[in-house]
Amino acid sequence: MAGFALGEDRAYWISWFNLPDNITDERRHEFLTWAYDVYVPRVLARGGLLWGALYASQPKGSFTPLGGGGRISHKKNPKGVPVGDRYIMMFGAMDAYALADPMPDEFHAQFNKADTKMLDLRKDERRNIMLEEARIEGPGIVANMPEMAPAPAIQLGSFNAGNWENEEEMAAWYARWRLPSLVNLPGCVRVRKLISVAGWAKHACFYEFTSLQAREEHFVYYEKPNPKMVKWSTDVVRDTVHAPGSANVASRVFYILKTNT
Repeated sequence: MAGFALGEDRAYWISWFNLPDNITDERRHEFLTWAYDVYVPRVLARGGLLWGALYASQPKGSFTPLGGGGRISHKKNPKGVPVGDRYIMMFGAMDAYALADPMPDEFHAQFNKADTKMLDLRKDERRNIMLEEARIEGPGIVANMPEMAPAPAIQLGSFNAGNWENEEEMAAWYARWRLPSLVNLPGCVRVRKLISVAGWAKHACFYEFTSLQAREEHFVYYEKPNPKMVKWSTDVVRDTVHAPGSANVASRVFYILKTNT
């Protein structure tokens, strides 16, 4: 299992959401400032939390889909599955129960009216609490300072297997090809395969890059010299059903590391 790594942050609370279409730039700035100054520090004050980060998804069409278009399918009937995906709020924790006690709704119920009003700007929110199944670290980890900080650019896919019979093949693909094949990829900081504790998506893959440009230059076409692996990847990915908007390519707005735990 060479190339696999472990980290202190093994559990994740991920929220995908939109802001109102008619939001003004001033109001957006107010929300982002509140998120940085108030919301994320309040979450990090809980025991077992290690970091928080906010990402802004890139507009569709501004990046190259991995492997080209056509092999990712999405939830056909999004009823009951919120469609937010323009922003991604993430928290890293030592374990899942640090994120489950209290659960998000219980935690948010403690907010005062002013903070609740800011929180309510988030529309179409979808969330998962997830555990890390496996991770690799790439060459970009040496430039990622501090090392635990989530990277400046990410790709985050959230999905279910088409049916349970596909999951053994998916696990083999991640273990034998996808994760090990990225250990030496230029610009790759980390890749974390996640599995769900709570939320619609059972699976997620959290790719981290030194920049969006590094993703575009090195990740998108890295399989092309190996047609056998391209076919395996295509077969596995076509058997998944993604959340609305997945996979998201996003740039970091900010991150905060907890100074002590």
